[in-house]
Amino acid sequence: MKKLLIALLCGALLMLAACGTDSKKTSGSKNDEKKTVKVGIIQLVEHPSLDAAREGFIDALKDAGYEEGKNLKLDYQNAQGDVNTNMTIAQKLVADQNDVILAIATASAQAVVQNTKDIPVLFTAITDPVGAKLVQSIDKPGGNVTGTSDTHPEAIKKTINAIKQFIPDAKKVGIIYNSGEPNAVVNVKNAKAAIKQAGLEAVETTISTSSEVKQAAESLTDRCDVFYIPKDNTVVSALESVITVANDKKIPTFVGEGDSVKRGTFASYGLDYHDLGYKTGKMAVDILKGKKPSDIPVGFPDNLELVVNKKAAQQEGIKVNEDLLKDAKIVGE
Repeated sequence: MKKLLIALLCGALLMLAACGTDSKKTSGSKNDEKKTVKVGIIQLVEHPSLDAAREGFIDALKDAGYEEGKNLKLDYQNAQGDVNTNMTIAQKLVADQNDVILAIATASAQAVVQNTKDIPVLFTAITDPVGAKLVQSIDKPGGNVTGTSDTHPEAIKKTINAIKQFIPDAKKVGIIYNSGEPNAVVNVKNAKAAIKQAGLEAVETTISTSSEVKQAAESLTDRCDVFYIPKDNTVVSALESVITVANDKKIPTFVGEGDSVKRGTFASYGLDYHDLGYKTGKMAVDILKGKKPSDIPVGFPDNLELVVNKKAAQQEGIKVNEDLLKDAKIVGE
């Protein structure tokens, strides 16, 4: 009888131990689940390239297991090109103590960085992050900021050289940009250097708001043979105004990124902004897992391709040499 009681007691102890182990496993599995993270997004203005970068960023978070409504609280704000609104949004996202803030375009990134030295900040669609004083260097950003630049080293030069290839008689290149946008100023500086190197002449006009874009385009029609529209958020947000003038006056239009070609301009050596945003999103995942922004080098586009819109070629009066299109991505057919 005594032996039976001892056996029963040992069995009960074993069952309790097993239950304790199961309880710990269950508790551990809950701890392994991702906590809800807060991600703020500030975008300077709405246009396809910046929208694609934002969507790529969110897709990267989703692929890593962060989904809105489950373990991700997303706060997306668009300044619609207004400087004061841009600053207000930046201050709000910082005050809300987001775990990570994504800033899309230079002015938005500068506004966020001005307001926090603690919250990790990621940027994308930035022309010159060092010149904009967002990071100390490309390889070692320092501080709480890193991200991706949309400036492929060869993009502007290749696009300007494409003017010579597709429009061999062109002599003057009309440029429209917002002199108040740091990224646009850098792009125009590089474009003017490439234009001079190609034996062409730059003719420029500046604007400060999107409502001035059409008038600026019209002012160039008697002074240039082609348009070049740089990566300028103000101008690109009103790109249809340029396209209307270009089609009416039969002026070939080259641009700073591929999404503007899809909208109705002729050609560009561009990049995929969704891919760029996705790369930025992967950086955000690393930061959410504990990596410091200062340890993540600034990223750049992986690919560059010639994008040509055949419908725009017809509307702008361009006779396209098919031999030049063998390696191009064709849109607008």
